[in-house]
Amino acid sequence: MKHKIYILIFFFGILLFPQVDYAQVDFNKKPDDDLGNVEDKFQELFYEALKQKSIENYDRSVESLLKCIELDDTVSVLYFELGKNYNKLKDFGEAEDALKKAVNIEPDNEWYLDGLYEFYAQQNDYNKAIKTVKQLVKYHPDYKEDLASLYVRTKKYNEALKILDEMDLEFGVSLARDMLRNKVYKATGRKKDQIKNLESRVESNPDKESNYLALIFRYSENNEKEKAFETAKELLKINPDSEVVHLALYKFYLDENNPEKAIESMKIVIKSGQIKPEGKQKVLLDFIKFVGKNPQYEADLVEATIMVKDVNNEETLVELGQYYFAKGENTKALKYFEDALKLEDDNFTILRTILLLHIDLEQYNLAEEKSNNALQKYPSQPLLYLINGVALNKLNQSAKAVETLEIGLDYIIDDIKMETDFYNQLSKAHTLLNNTVKAKSFSDKAKQLETSN
Repeated sequence: MKHKIYILIFFFGILLFPQVDYAQVDFNKKPDDDLGNVEDKFQELFYEALKQKSIENYDRSVESLLKCIELDDTVSVLYFELGKNYNKLKDFGEAEDALKKAVNIEPDNEWYLDGLYEFYAQQNDYNKAIKTVKQLVKYHPDYKEDLASLYVRTKKYNEALKILDEMDLEFGVSLARDMLRNKVYKATGRKKDQIKNLESRVESNPDKESNYLALIFRYSENNEKEKAFETAKELLKINPDSEVVHLALYKFYLDENNPEKAIESMKIVIKSGQIKPEGKQKVLLDFIKFVGKNPQYEADLVEATIMVKDVNNEETLVELGQYYFAKGENTKALKYFEDALKLEDDNFTILRTILLLHIDLEQYNLAEEKSNNALQKYPSQPLLYLINGVALNKLNQSAKAVETLEIGLDYIIDDIKMETDFYNQLSKAHTLLNNTVKAKSFSDKAKQLETSN
């Protein structure tokens, strides 16, 4: 009879054993459940319970399991299955009781403990989850990381750090544990402890680049720039081929007014195959601002933008556009703003700048066409009507200019300067149409607004 029951368990194994994400479990290990020498009725009911569970009839599965328990209340797997069914039915009190009963019958059964731990974790009952996962640690060391995470959730930060230190010592550092460790440091404000931990890593493993980089970042974050700079230079001595360190060195060299060294580091960053595009874009963005104040290095900026073959960051493109606009090189500025708009076509500020540059560059056909298209998207933006009207006046299409300008007037709210511009453009349009009376009327309105302002 025992053999037959295990055959049932084998075929319904996926249903019987929980797929848990909280920690690693040996899924090849069968639960040590001795169903005993039961009657055929027990076997039929157990089979029926598994079948009903497989088709998500959890209430009927519960009925069959309870009947099994009436026949033999010492079989642990019945309570384990009962707990899972109650959980599906959202009867959480009964689910907890059933899972605890399974654990009480077999306190060393890893599956049952893990099922109870999963239940508590789902219910956000972290204190009970901690108690359960402590029992699981002896089966799998990976559960220690779960325990540390639970300690963080319950703000038991010292306990969390103690476990993380133990695991780092035994298994070496890991990204996941470092993320958890940084949560603790952030929550507690223990920046000095965080730095001390990183300093010890550098000391114990001086050839590992990532330790230096993490320490440089934390020094910088803690406004200890000199220590960060010294650490970066130390890394460069140990590993002269390091490319990532130049992300930090570039900024440090700029801060100490050493532009030649900064430019050298910048070029290493931009040409690097190890550094992600966003890192390169950040350095280029900084350099654009630097060249804005130090135009003698513009040739290096041009070289840098050529080296970054595809500048595909909207913020950087806008900065380049603004740089050339400030220099009066509007054609170059326009190119960068247009590239930026391709990346963020809903950015009205960039669109407005492009349209105004078309007017400044006397590209009236483009200004008229693009402003007209923009009005389909932004029908309540008065500036678009004004730009469209200006372009139409320049193209000697004054009747259309009057039409669009009069519509735009209705959208102006508390903007005397813009209203004045509208009246001036309407005056020009009517002058071109030989409507001298209307032209003078709008001209007078514009002067009146200018006087009152």
